[in-house]
Amino acid sequence: MDEKDLEILRILEENGRIPSEEIATMTTLSKDDVAGRIHALEDARVIRKYTAIVNWEKAGNGEVSAIIELKVSPERDFGYDRIAERLSRFSQVRTVRLITGTYDLQLLVTGRNMQEVSRFVSEHVAPMDRIRETATHIIMKPYKENGNILFEQPEAERLPYSF
Repeated sequence: MDEKDLEILRILEENGRIPSEEIATMTTLSKDDVAGRIHALEDARVIRKYTAIVNWEKAGNGEVSAIIELKVSPERDFGYDRIAERLSRFSQVRTVRLITGTYDLQLLVTGRNMQEVSRFVSEHVAPMDRIRETATHIIMKPYKENGNILFEQPEAERLPYSF
């Protein structure tokens, strides 16, 4: 992995649909070199997936998202890895992170409504071995996701100009 690979990764992270020709121009590499580097990054699983950032509110989806923070007793020889792996298997769990501070793990969970999220936490997450405490935060409105602003910014109004 060199500086050109990192540059390609930054470009793709900003826009995963940008053509290789444009990346080649931006990085001063050939199109074939860019394609080869991207393929190698995919094979090495540095690039895990290409995805879209969707403004679900604007799409009319009534889905509810919540951040669930967990206090966890780490497991000997495995730390937090096994519990994180078990939590990752649930389709409702979109993200699992090991964090610092008061809580140990953070989940991003989705459901059709608040009751579904609540039921998932109380029936599946909280009763798991090694989970000592949960805190649920319902996401009321996202403004920015993965560096992308989700609200419409009004265009600047041009004022009339005269002498």
